[in-house]
Amino acid sequence: MKKNSKHIIILLVALVGINYISSFVFKRFDLTEDKRYTLSASAINVIKDVEAPIIVDVFLSGDDFPAEFRRLQNETKQLLEEFSSKNSNIFFNFINPLEDDATRERNIQQLTDRGLTPMQLSVQESGKASQAIIFPWALASFNDQTVIIPLVKNKIGASQQELVTNSVQHLEYAFADGFSKLTKPKHKKIAFLIGNGELKGRYTESFRKILSEYYKIAPFTLDSVTKNPERTLKQLDTFDLIISAKPTEAFTEEEKQVLDQYTMNGGKSLWLIDAVAMEKDSLYNATGSNFAVTRELNLTDFFFKYGVRINPVIVSTLYSAPITLAMGEGSESQFQHLRWPYSPLASANSSHPIVNNLNLVKFDFANQIDTLKNSIKKTILLESAPLTKLEGTPREISLEVVTQELDPATFNKGNQNLAVLLEGEFTSVYANRVKPIQLKNNEAKSVPTKMVVIADGDVIKNDVYKNVPQELGFDRWTGQTYGNKEFLLNAVNYLLDDDGLINIRSKEIDVAFLNQEKIADEKTKWQLINILFPLLILGAFGVIFNFLRRKKYAH
Repeated sequence: MKKNSKHIIILLVALVGINYISSFVFKRFDLTEDKRYTLSASAINVIKDVEAPIIVDVFLSGDDFPAEFRRLQNETKQLLEEFSSKNSNIFFNFINPLEDDATRERNIQQLTDRGLTPMQLSVQESGKASQAIIFPWALASFNDQTVIIPLVKNKIGASQQELVTNSVQHLEYAFADGFSKLTKPKHKKIAFLIGNGELKGRYTESFRKILSEYYKIAPFTLDSVTKNPERTLKQLDTFDLIISAKPTEAFTEEEKQVLDQYTMNGGKSLWLIDAVAMEKDSLYNATGSNFAVTRELNLTDFFFKYGVRINPVIVSTLYSAPITLAMGEGSESQFQHLRWPYSPLASANSSHPIVNNLNLVKFDFANQIDTLKNSIKKTILLESAPLTKLEGTPREISLEVVTQELDPATFNKGNQNLAVLLEGEFTSVYANRVKPIQLKNNEAKSVPTKMVVIADGDVIKNDVYKNVPQELGFDRWTGQTYGNKEFLLNAVNYLLDDDGLINIRSKEIDVAFLNQEKIADEKTKWQLINILFPLLILGAFGVIFNFLRRKKYAH
């Protein structure tokens, strides 16, 4: 008896000791196959030196969520717990803005005014259909600054389960990106080129607004190249990235040489080029037509040397965004969404972080890109759907195409390249050539650098309605939002990302869901099994135990 008591006391002391030690030592183990709860090194780097509180308010809270969004709710909580375990200055709260009926409408209005738009969902559970409203957003605050963090990753045509899978995969990047905007000072500079007929400010306002959350932005003109090319290049070199948004006037050889040397010096660039002059607005005339012609920008040899060629042809495809036209006479006319093959919806055939898990990107009168053999690494970022054809120029484009029956057999050119990433050590356009201007240092080979070439300037162009710039990618006629803004932002972040934060987007997470129809069909069966089976086991155990006990003590 004494020996047993001694063992019990030792065991109790050991348990108390282990419990005491564990209060000072904390360790989490991620046993998932895809390591979804293991933060990437770049995400940890964002928060590791944060010494002031980051407060995260998550509005994805409620009891009437569909099962899929309860999963997103749980995944969000577990991810924030992981962030908090890496830095104790990260605090989070889950708030249900719809919980109190008395303040429900006011909360909805306040959140909507801040840009946190509600989302309406279909709930299919227990064989019944209903509707639910959620706010799939979070607000992160740090040192009197607040950023909005989206928790849902939209994708055209995705089911609710696919939506949640995409969103879970995007969560780590969404929070790491939000924390980075709060804690990392802006130090990189972006120049929007002007002076060669690029898009005016109000047509790029939506994209410039989101860029300004990450970087310093300024316009830059090459007009002074002829007078003082050395100073122009020196000023250009102070920018980390240049963006040329749909130039319409040809570049001079002097301007090209300065731009070339900017690349040789390691400058990054984003080019949105229209090799064909054609605007949708130019079709809204008495004839409903206009001519598409080649646009001469004097950049063919420029891009050719770097490894790509933008061909002056129009990409026409059956998988495209509709055009909205008024059909009918006078007061009887109605707006209709009609098939329009000149607005390709481009997607990615790659898991590159710029385009991984990306919504469809809308183009208008896009051109086709060929890649050429050289030492530069080329990654196709976006391409048209397989049912595509190429239309040469000059060519008449007419709105009458919306009434014509399109023959799929003629759309036989397959996927066409619309956006390409170039990476490596570039050879100068003017290597072994007579140079238009003499600079102190004419580099023939660049340091490792990157550029993105997109064969359509309208990808960056936001609509302007009643003189008010609209959200980039938003179609006010259909209510559809395309992935233009996210694509361009990812491209810029990748070009300028030194700490690899954008690479989190490549993380693949497999989210498994229960079959709701099967649950509804077999609900009663499994309820009976879960209730009766344990009782039967318990009863059988009691009978056997009593039988053995009686047998043992029968004598």
